[in-house]
Amino acid sequence: MTSTDDILNKYGSKIEKQMKNYDASSGQTKKKFSKSYSKFQAEMMPEFSGYEKWCKSLGNFFTLKVGEKDKARIARAIEIAHLNITPSEVVVFSTMLLFLTLFGGILLFTGIWLITGAFSMMFLFMTFLFSIFLFLYSSKTPERLAMRWRLKASSQMVPAILYIVIYMKHTSNFEKAMAFASEHLQPPLADDFRKIFWDVEVGRFSTIKDSVDNYLTGWRDYSLEFIEAFHLIESSLYEPDEGRRVAVLEKSLQVILDGVYDKMLKYTHNVKAPLTNIYMLGIVLPTLAIAILPLMSTMVGGAIKWYHVLLIFNILIPFLVLYMTEKIMMERPGGYGETSLLEKNPLYAKYKDNGAYVKGFLLGLPFMLLGLIPFLWRYTDVPLWLGVARDYSWSEIGLSFMGSSKIFGIVGPGGVLYGPSGSLALILSLFIPLGVAIMFIVAFKTKTEELLVARDSYKEVEKEFTSSLFQLGNRIGDGLPAEIAFAKTAESTKGTATEGFFRIVNENIQQLGMSLERALFDLKRGAVIFYPSQLVATSMRILVESVKKGLKVAARSLMSISEYVKNIKKINMRLNDLLADIVSDMKSNMTFLAPLLSGIIVGLSGMITTILGGLSEMFESGASGGAVVGENIGGMLGMFDVTLMIPTYWLQIVIGFYIIEIVFILTSTLVIIKSGRDVLQTTAETGKNLKVAMTLYFVVALGSIIGLTLVGAVALAGLT
Repeated sequence: MTSTDDILNKYGSKIEKQMKNYDASSGQTKKKFSKSYSKFQAEMMPEFSGYEKWCKSLGNFFTLKVGEKDKARIARAIEIAHLNITPSEVVVFSTMLLFLTLFGGILLFTGIWLITGAFSMMFLFMTFLFSIFLFLYSSKTPERLAMRWRLKASSQMVPAILYIVIYMKHTSNFEKAMAFASEHLQPPLADDFRKIFWDVEVGRFSTIKDSVDNYLTGWRDYSLEFIEAFHLIESSLYEPDEGRRVAVLEKSLQVILDGVYDKMLKYTHNVKAPLTNIYMLGIVLPTLAIAILPLMSTMVGGAIKWYHVLLIFNILIPFLVLYMTEKIMMERPGGYGETSLLEKNPLYAKYKDNGAYVKGFLLGLPFMLLGLIPFLWRYTDVPLWLGVARDYSWSEIGLSFMGSSKIFGIVGPGGVLYGPSGSLALILSLFIPLGVAIMFIVAFKTKTEELLVARDSYKEVEKEFTSSLFQLGNRIGDGLPAEIAFAKTAESTKGTATEGFFRIVNENIQQLGMSLERALFDLKRGAVIFYPSQLVATSMRILVESVKKGLKVAARSLMSISEYVKNIKKINMRLNDLLADIVSDMKSNMTFLAPLLSGIIVGLSGMITTILGGLSEMFESGASGGAVVGENIGGMLGMFDVTLMIPTYWLQIVIGFYIIEIVFILTSTLVIIKSGRDVLQTTAETGKNLKVAMTLYFVVALGSIIGLTLVGAVALAGLT
């Protein structure tokens, strides 16, 4: 007879073998979820599906064993960002990106070598650096997405605690308070709260409290005040005395407010030095290095080409600046920032409309075409079709005081084509980054103008709505029914931004015979429809719920909201004062000092090239004025061959695009430091800063080119 031990040994080894082969985190075993969970998961994380698809497609070519430390770090970021991928897929995707970039760069290098015979070690070196940057950047993507999710969620911490506290002050039910908060909060924190309920429904946890406690462990390293506030709320459930229970609830809100303020105070002190380093390493030093690049390129025999400079200054350095700024953003504490969700705005379709880019492109196109004239004259047969020369000297067009140097700097000694390096080509090149900047400026203004006006109007209403709520609470506290209290408040708020709201509610009740709830939330005539503010909608929903408990409960709820919102506004004003110095300093560096410095550097590069080009023309024509001077000039020109220089035309385009990229990166950083992740504000501020920076850069560069070119022409004339 088979014993129990025999059965356990037989099937135990089989089960153990199956368990060893099963690894849910490796992606080898496909999980099959119910349709309801798949739908819930799709609603939770629609934003990152593109990155997930890339990881799923390229990340499944092979499997890499990730170290325990890196695996834990990546898995933690994946969990926070709500991504449906594994650490192995992230590492494999980054590795595949590294190999594909290296392989593609080597193929391109080989093709250029076989076709043109040019062997450039610099190109291989740049390809290697670029592939390394892509690998590092893609491997950190889950952490960046986690930071983005965390910033959006953390900006709604204070409202979340506020909603729970207000609800529990009149109804001591934690489950209903959480449901109320999840219904009226905006994503992503609302999605997190829904996940808390989902985990209870599917049996992962037996109570809401257990599910909440598990969720709060994710904030342990980021926001202890959020956890402490929740624990105080939970502890209020066990208080037998009503006064003591309400005091504990109020304490929870004060805890999170004080915690947010203390952490932001420390952050503002620690962030100044890193931002200064970014400005020096990402703007000042690269811009100064550009000034010596034309001379350096000739000293190394033309080994440094313009496309090398483009790769360094338009790809590698912006990546470095982006990496440094993201490190600063990851350290930003939560609980403070813009809480409104752009997707909920009625005008969101206008923001998503890409027609604004078409409008901006059409307005910027004439400037870009004007800037392409030197390119067409240098690299195409357009001048031959038009029957004109590729290049003319200044004296040939009637400006003899400018010397014999070429206006486009295209035809060198012996008829060799080089450049474009002439002063006129350099001036025309300014219109290319200007045209691109105009495209973004017009597009961003078109996309955000109406949305910003609507947001400002909402904020103006919310600013006055706080005092109006206090008046409404007082009326209800005097024993007036809520319907009559609205009529009284409508009379006392005449001339304010909230007058229209209370008037609509009163008209719906008095003239249309609606109930209080319908007067507020009717889909066609409800007052909340015409004032789509989160504070207004939530306050009125709390009013409707609390009126069911009695007039005194409703009055206390409204007055509590009014008091708490005033406290939050005070905290926000103090935090804005703390951040004002940092934001203003960095904004002035970005929109004033960087364009000013870059414009002067462009003028200096143009002057150097003009002088060397003029000397080449003089030496070639024998106008050097003596054998000794001729030998000296010839020796100098042998060291600084103007035909081997990086064309100032391309150099200026690289600098112009670099300014545009820096404005994009630093504006996003400053908005996140000040307001959290606010897409609308980032877009609007980028357009405004780009307008200021590029206008100043264009004016300064144009003035520098003209002024320094004239100085160079005078110097050449004196030498002649």
